[in-house]
Amino acid sequence: MEIIGILIIKLIPLYLLILLGMIVSQKLKVNRESVAKLLVYIISPGVVFYGTCKADLNLSNLLLPIVFFALSCISALLFFQIGKYFWKDNTKNILAYTAGTANTGYFGLPVLLMLFGENSFTLAALAIFGFILYENTLGFYITARGNFSAKQSLMKVLKLPAIYTFIAGLTFNFLKIPISADIFDMLGYFKGAYSLLGMMIIGMSLSRATFQKFDFKFLTLSFIARFIFWPLILLPFVYFDKTIFHFFTNEAYHILLVYSCVPLAASTVVFASELGVQPDKAAVTVLLSTLFALFYIPMVIFLFG
Repeated sequence: MEIIGILIIKLIPLYLLILLGMIVSQKLKVNRESVAKLLVYIISPGVVFYGTCKADLNLSNLLLPIVFFALSCISALLFFQIGKYFWKDNTKNILAYTAGTANTGYFGLPVLLMLFGENSFTLAALAIFGFILYENTLGFYITARGNFSAKQSLMKVLKLPAIYTFIAGLTFNFLKIPISADIFDMLGYFKGAYSLLGMMIIGMSLSRATFQKFDFKFLTLSFIARFIFWPLILLPFVYFDKTIFHFFTNEAYHILLVYSCVPLAASTVVFASELGVQPDKAAVTVLLSTLFALFYIPMVIFLFG
């Protein structure tokens, strides 16, 4: 399985960023909550605006992010109900958020490029907006409900700038409103900052985590959601579309296959830190899912690809 070695080499920088996050948290006393606010309210909206402005929008392409958004919402609501049987605290809230997310950006895109080449990039980047829309609407609301009332949680969702930059980006794209190259270049820097800080905040949370805070039930249910539930839905979906309905292209099948088995999203730790909802549990689970995916993705691709 040569692909396992290739994946490990490609993803070593991500693990080094996690390690760097642990170091700066312990040695420089960098505040995790401040970094989370920077990501949620400044950097992420810039990334969303940049991506929606540059995306190739048409009806066929837009169907893919709609599929991911719908499945994210279904998964979150399902596992929120499951979580009620195991926890009375806000662990069930972060489980629900976790069940609807995927590390499509830092992990999924490099894997797709490595396996299927540049042809899949544009559509793969557009598909990510389904997850972004979930994270900044239902996902954020469910997580906030772990510490806040329904009204307070809704107000927090409405204060998320990523929602408005998403709408603004779509408007600029559809109306072909010109944006100077200098502004696009500046927004491009936000992507690097988001990747850098998004992985480092996992390390910042891990530096605070203790063995007593490890929750095996949370880890197990998160893995079931990401590595069993998602493939069980998307792999038959690909089969039936390829044999009967023919809505999607081969590039879309590649994206559905890979995104069904990527690890948990780093944004899980970002939102958990911002809202104070079990960030230590989230950090440990995200890290372990990233390690597990190195072996799980090649197995899925070998069996179904």
